[in-house]
Amino acid sequence: MFYNVLSMVLVFFAIIVLAGAIRILREYERGVIFRLGRVLDKGAKGPGLVILIPFIDKMVRISLRIVVMDVPPQDVITRDNVSIKVNAVIYFRVIDPQRAVVEVENYLTATSQFSQTTLRSVLGQSELDDLLSQRDKINLHLQQIIDLKTEPWGIKVTAVEVKQIDLPQEMQRAMAKQAEAERERRSKVISAEGEYQASQRLSDAAKILSEQPSALTLRYLQTLREIATENNSTTIFPVPIDLLKPFMQPAVEIQPKENPPGDAAEKKEL
Repeated sequence: MFYNVLSMVLVFFAIIVLAGAIRILREYERGVIFRLGRVLDKGAKGPGLVILIPFIDKMVRISLRIVVMDVPPQDVITRDNVSIKVNAVIYFRVIDPQRAVVEVENYLTATSQFSQTTLRSVLGQSELDDLLSQRDKINLHLQQIIDLKTEPWGIKVTAVEVKQIDLPQEMQRAMAKQAEAERERRSKVISAEGEYQASQRLSDAAKILSEQPSALTLRYLQTLREIATENNSTTIFPVPIDLLKPFMQPAVEIQPKENPPGDAAEKKEL
């Protein structure tokens, strides 16, 4: 009876030991092993089956997948003294699991805090117009700075994106007025340019018509045709005086000439 109980205790103890000694790591996981408090120089283990020495080895799991981290909204004062609120997102991954565990206490928190301070510093050195028009350039600059700082921790920052820039209501109204004024200016310039081009075309047409009188008559007849095609009960069109001159000339020639006043007085005396 005693031996049965002892064997059961040994089996139970062996199961516990095996359960503590066997670890299975996924494809995207690596394990940093500490043996009696010292990290093994062979580097990270995995993926697959990893055997640990019970009560001696301790393993820390590290994921190699890309981490997407939101940077909380930060209050920033730009170089041209505009108060804005900006948030961003960071994409990074662990490339050296051993340094990510040994060199920094919590690489997630450390990366987040450094990203916040870098975001305020870089955007504070830029003007508002640059933040709105050159966002790609600013994103690249942020990525280079954060990646340079996190490289000793075994972290690779792949991208930094500024998501949203919140402007004060006064600044939004001022920018709306500026955009409206700019659109009105463009509209007036385009309208004036159209009038200028139309006047040039009319001037060219007038020169052509003055050189060819028959062209004016053809244009006149074409206008009459366009008016006649419309459903109008009354059609009014101008008649050039030049067309009536042949009919008016004979009437001028037939009209009798008046006698001068001297001749009439002489006839009365006779």
